[in-house]
Amino acid sequence: MAGGLLLSGTVAALVTAALPAHDPSTGFVDPPPDKIVINVATVNGSGCPAGTAAVAVSEDNTAFTVTYSDYLAQAGGDSDPTAFRKNCQLNLIVHVPQGFTYAVASADYRGFASLQPGATAVQRASYYFQGSSQTAFKTHPLAGAYNDNWQVTDVTDWAQLVWAPCGVQRNFNINTEIRVNAGTSSPGKVSFMTMDSTDGDISTVYHMAWKECPGR
Repeated sequence: MAGGLLLSGTVAALVTAALPAHDPSTGFVDPPPDKIVINVATVNGSGCPAGTAAVAVSEDNTAFTVTYSDYLAQAGGDSDPTAFRKNCQLNLIVHVPQGFTYAVASADYRGFASLQPGATAVQRASYYFQGSSQTAFKTHPLAGAYNDNWQVTDVTDWAQLVWAPCGVQRNFNINTEIRVNAGTSSPGKVSFMTMDSTDGDISTVYHMAWKECPGR
């Protein structure tokens, strides 16, 4: 265990098939045959208290998952005034085979929301490498009345992918956030949004793209 985050050698069944083989129009290459290893440098945030998150790497090196068990924001009723926003920052050390670099091409987020009429919620995520000025922000709003599972996907075009620098180790940072606003809903009614895995099959899946470093 590192920084309260659990590491696992297996991956949830949500992981999709491998990315395509090398395609000149996109630059994608087959994932490297050697295993990647992800270590957790730090984990911080009200949405991921120690011991409530887990990371797993897929066997084919195409994705890794993060699962949460205590990631819930709520507003309205007798909710704590600070409970409307929850966040989690993961600082990951990704060890990749020599001669390759990677980027996160897409990310699937899932959870459950119960929003009263007039209430709103938002899920937001950003990604960046240590020391890099490039940061990708993605935001997804949700409006009440709503009472169901939710799922969103962040997709980045090939030309806009932020690649890990070749030949140096740069930690990869993932910042996620969920917010709930009671809005015009009845003051006595509670609205909430989760991004968790309490039922064992809800995970955030990060799909990886690979390319060869220059001079390989």
